[in-house]
Parts: sequence; C-alpha cells; structure tokens
Amino acid sequence: MQFTSEQRLDDGVLEREFTLGEIPGTLWTPESAAPAPLILMAHNNGLPKGESRLVARARITAAYGYAVAAIDAAGCGDRPRSAADEQARAELRRAMQAGEPVDEIFESFIGPLVEKAVPEWRTTLDALLSMPEIGGPVGYSGWMALGVRLAAVEPRIAAAGFFAGGYVPRAQREEARQITIPLLMLLQWDDEGNPRQRALDLFDAFGTKEKTLHANLGGHTGTPWFELEDGCRFFGRHLK
Repeated sequence: MQFTSEQRLDDGVLEREFTLGEIPGTLWTPESAAPAPLILMAHNNGLPKGESRLVARARITAAYGYAVAAIDAAGCGDRPRSAADEQARAELRRAMQAGEPVDEIFESFIGPLVEKAVPEWRTTLDALLSMPEIGGPVGYSGWMALGVRLAAVEPRIAAAGFFAGGYVPRAQREEARQITIPLLMLLQWDDEGNPRQRALDLFDAFGTKEKTLHANLGGHTGTPWFELEDGCRFFGRHLK
C-alpha cells in the first residue's frame, strides 16, 4: 500500500489517498494513540469513493473514533468498465426511460460487479489490518449487495450497516440467510428505485438474531443525518 497524499482535517481526522496495486482508495483515521476499529464504507452500485455523501459519512464516522476506508474496486467508481458493463448500463437507461422492466438488466451488471469487487475489498482489508494504527474488529457500512457478499465470505466483519437503496442480485438475496452478524438496515420508505416490499422481504430473510430496521419517509437520497449518529452508536456496541 502506497499513500499518495494526506491532509489533516479541522476535526483532527487524517485523510489519506492510497493505491494498492491497481486499487485506489481513501483512508480516514482519527486522532488516537490506540489502534482504531475499522469500518469499510462502500457506495451503492459501485459509485465512486469520492462521492460527496460517502466522503461526508466517512469523515464524521472517523471523528467518532473509527478508521474508515473506501475504495474504487474493479468496475466501480472511476475504474475502467467492461464493454458488457457499459452495454448493460446503456440498456438500463433506455429501459427506464421507456418504463420497461429492469430487473434482468440490473442482474446482468450488478451481479458481476459484486463478484469482481469482493476480492479487491478483501485484499484491501488484509493491507489495512497490517497497519499499527488500525485494529479489529471490522465493520461494514453502505452498499447492500456488496455487503451481503462480504459478510457471507469474510469472517473478520463483525457488524454491518446496509443501505436498502440499490438492486440486490438474486445470489445475494439467498446469501442473506447465511448472515449471522448484527446488522442495521436503513430503508427510505418512498425510494422510487427500490421496491419497498423487496427490501422488507430481504430484511426478513437475514439469518441473524440481532437485526434492526430503520425506515424513514422520503426518497432515495433523503436519509436523515441523525441515522449517521445512530449508525455510529450501533458500531460502538459491536466494534468497541
């Protein structure tokens, strides 16, 4: 892992850009003498790590005493996409404009996106946990489809916060039954792109005995900021 830039923010959080092979990432760490618990933070459907809402969440979460990392995994953010991915995205835009069903189109590129992203997140996790300023346990926050797969295959993840705001492939809906770690799921009740009943069914399918659903009125980007504070308290119960 090579750090390419760093800046100290007003609240004392250190923000550093890094590369790990072909993986670009950002790491935020708090002012602390003790190793900090780690939270992996990903945006829905592979949006970039530099997206303003993710950066704001990461900075505030780090100020609560966590190390927070975000990456652009293969096919995500500013990383190159395959011709098949680009074709699926173009077809998705066309179908949505025409009011046609889009589930199969989502399946055709979100599923492979998750498959390609998970190994790079695990490689990043290996590197981060070797740093003296970062300790366990590890949490995950953000994109549900990716988080379900990571929680299913990565035993070092001890708790997860999921945003029910993106398409979850059928494979991950089945994997939800394997998830036994504590989880917090956020649902925007009026999310125009996320069928409410599908999100409720997925919440019901999770195998864990410790799961909490927070539902708020509003559309896709209307998650109240107090949910970030609640999320930090959730992670505080399980990572500290």
